[in-house]
Amino acid sequence: MNDTPRVAPKSPSEALKPVAPPAPPPKVRRRRRSPFLSMLSGLFTIALVGAGVVGAGIAVVSNQSKAPGPLASDRVLIIPKESGLTEIAELLQREGLIEHPLSFRVAAIIGGDWHKLQAGEYLFKARVSPQEILGIISSGKVVEHSITIPEGLTSEQIVERLRNNDLLTGEIAQVPKEGSILPDTYRFPRGFSRKAIIDRMARDQAVILERIWARKPADLPIKTPQELVILASIVEKETGRADERPRVAGVFINRLNQKMKLQSDPTIVYGIAGGKGTLGRPIQRNEITQATPYNTYVITGLPPGPIANPGRAAMEAVVNHSRTKDLYFVADGSGGHAFAETLDQHNRNVGRWRQIETTRTQQQGGKPPADSVDKVEPPAGPDNRTEAPATTQPAADNAGTGGVPVAQPTGVVAGTRARAFDASEGTPRDPLLNKSFDLNSPKQVPQLKP
Repeated sequence: MNDTPRVAPKSPSEALKPVAPPAPPPKVRRRRRSPFLSMLSGLFTIALVGAGVVGAGIAVVSNQSKAPGPLASDRVLIIPKESGLTEIAELLQREGLIEHPLSFRVAAIIGGDWHKLQAGEYLFKARVSPQEILGIISSGKVVEHSITIPEGLTSEQIVERLRNNDLLTGEIAQVPKEGSILPDTYRFPRGFSRKAIIDRMARDQAVILERIWARKPADLPIKTPQELVILASIVEKETGRADERPRVAGVFINRLNQKMKLQSDPTIVYGIAGGKGTLGRPIQRNEITQATPYNTYVITGLPPGPIANPGRAAMEAVVNHSRTKDLYFVADGSGGHAFAETLDQHNRNVGRWRQIETTRTQQQGGKPPADSVDKVEPPAGPDNRTEAPATTQPAADNAGTGGVPVAQPTGVVAGTRARAFDASEGTPRDPLLNKSFDLNSPKQVPQLKP
């Protein structure tokens, strides 16, 4: 049984009575937006769009700057002085290194390299990218050239070589003192000063000479560094063979110790030609005894100054000379020399050389010059013995040093005619003319053709 109470139904009048709707919410008054805020909002929107565009542009520029460039093969290019970023970009495009100058400029500005770009001569590898180009030009790593100054040249000859080098600039107001500059290979950028090269050679010579002088033996008959350079210059002119320099130096040191004249033929040439370094012709008979301050056939001991600029090896040879009793040497026909302790031994060596020379002359169909030096009566030594020249060697076996002995010592078979030997340095026979050699290496010693 349902116990829920029953509700009496409402009357019809009550059921039809309308219900009032709820009151509407009160209107909220909207505040007017500030013009300043609107402007900021617009600017922010524009900035966002701009940043997107710039970011996309940077990405494009970055990709282009890292991509390989159009250069097909290695290329050396000179960036002129006072060139701005725009001029450099246009030059690179014109020369085929980049395709987009604007992109190159943007990359330079973004990377901060635009103010580091330096003028000079640069090497660019094939397919080099714009970014790599910027790195090369901003680093200042320009192309370096080299000039080789062979040992045994005079200061005038060295200065002339520097003046003839078109990559160097400036003038050399004064020829350096003989023996004061170091022959070597020197590297320099295009446009480097000739005077700066000379200054560098002088500094290197001073440093090397100081080091070598500090190692000299106590019994060396050389009293000053300048005297070491003088003797080294004579050794340098006598032989271009590295393996012979100490022994040649030993011959002259032995002569100094025994108060014998050095009788080195390159000193005859220097006494006549001076810094020009060459006669361009054979030494004549009357020049052997011609009194000059440098002619060691006339003077006793060392000449007053160097006769060339010796290299490091020649100076080392004087300090570390061979400890022999040799007093003479003569060309042996193979580019070297035969050494002797006595005059008899030397005369036999000379006789063998004369046979070689005569055979060569006959094979060439040549004849000795009219002014050939037949024979020189050697002067007497301090003990009244007959003294022969230290050297007797023709230019053909002088291995490129330019010093050329001329005398045939007493004891040569009668009737043998000695040729006059051409002081060939600077002549068409000069092996050093327009060439570069490392005379410290016996494998690269220039050889004259017979």
